[in-house]
Amino acid sequence: MWLLPVICSAFFLGIYDIFKKQSLSHNAVFPVMFISSATALCVMLPLILLSQNGAIAKTSLFFVPFSGGRVQILIFIKSCIVQTSWIFAFFAMKHLPISIVSPIRATAPVWTLLGAILLFGERLSLLQWAAIVLIFCCLFAYSRVGKREEIRFARNKWVFFIFAATIFAAISALYDKYLLNTLGIHRMEVQAWFSVYQFILILMLTCVFYLPIRKHKYPFQWQWTIPLIGICLLFADFFYFYALSLPQALIAIISPVRRSAVIVSFVAGAVIFKEKNIARKAVILLGILCGIALLYVTNGL
Repeated sequence: MWLLPVICSAFFLGIYDIFKKQSLSHNAVFPVMFISSATALCVMLPLILLSQNGAIAKTSLFFVPFSGGRVQILIFIKSCIVQTSWIFAFFAMKHLPISIVSPIRATAPVWTLLGAILLFGERLSLLQWAAIVLIFCCLFAYSRVGKREEIRFARNKWVFFIFAATIFAAISALYDKYLLNTLGIHRMEVQAWFSVYQFILILMLTCVFYLPIRKHKYPFQWQWTIPLIGICLLFADFFYFYALSLPQALIAIISPVRRSAVIVSFVAGAVIFKEKNIARKAVILLGILCGIALLYVTNGL
């Protein structure tokens, strides 16, 4: 049943993208990232403190262990990888339609799949390969539709930004597999301390790159969706890390299913943001749903 929490993670990841797009409209990037990271920290820090003083039992799903300095360094490296991905992704989301950003981000499993096979020796059945190939083809076709919206991929720097974010996201997914499955680090230790280091990193970046020029170029306006970015990501990561911590989980399947969050983004693009080419995108998304259904069948769900 490890695939079910991945589906839940994909749903919250889609909502996360919607709140991110709404928050970044006519707004500065770094303060949005800072507030969303601070919100996540406000949730995770009490869990860390309560776990360390014994108020949360070790058998609880929310217990956060502390395994020493070596593990903390490894988690800090993860935070650096994710922070790099987020910076590229947030800037791209600000300047591109969500129906362009989400499909390109969804191609991360292509790189993750190659890494999973080469680094972890994962093997898929024929039907699982068919499902993965179907999802990848649909996501590629979905991104191609974006060219009808007069965005020149070869010349647009924000398209480069989202591709860079996608590659770093794939690296992060492989690193998660290494931390949780290979090294056996507790999932809550990774998620909770990641939130701490993520906040520290974005605090430093905001002070260096945003505060000195905030009054001249990049004004900030409060929106209620900004803290919800961090909350939705907490839920998405909680389900994701729970699934990834299970020994039978395959990162080569987890990653593409998680990226099916593009379906939620599609609905937002159609209903909330009134974006173009909805009919063509709907046909392609039907193929994605078929691929996910095939993954269900091949995993006995």
